Amino acid sequence: MNSFTKTGILAIMLVVSQSANVAFAATSSLPPIQHQGNVVYLSGGIGIDQSTALKDEMHNYPLVLEFAGKTRQGNEYLADVPVRITDMHGTTLLNVTSHGPFMLASLPNGRYKVTVSYEGQTQQRVVDIMPSTHIRTLFLWPAQTPPADGSET
Repeated sequence: MNSFTKTGILAIMLVVSQSANVAFAATSSLPPIQHQGNVVYLSGGIGIDQSTALKDEMHNYPLVLEFAGKTRQGNEYLADVPVRITDMHGTTLLNVTSHGPFMLASLPNGRYKVTVSYEGQTQQRVVDIMPSTHIRTLFLWPAQTPPADGSET
């Protein structure tokens, strides 16, 4: 093998090695997989690395929930949002608090009620999970109205 061939092989190995490191870095940024009953979920998205990793993973989950609040500057992502998912008979399948603005959940096929709350304001959605469906729903809370005296709360 001549030196040109050796250099080419080393360059290819370096590129492959760097690609594997980038893929591993994105995967390692994911929050841990959680389980509650038959539901598998991920929750997080704080920081650009984790947010990007979760966005890359969304296609693998039939239900994606996103939490944001309106502000004077636009929308801000929210964390610590209580999430409750029940079947249409009222049986709770998932009752957790989000660790960031995204929650990805694998649910069996069926119709579910998703209830979330933030600062005393509750929102609900009904979602239908079917084979090969992907539902992404945004829960957006309105901006809080400042008190009449102009003080911040």
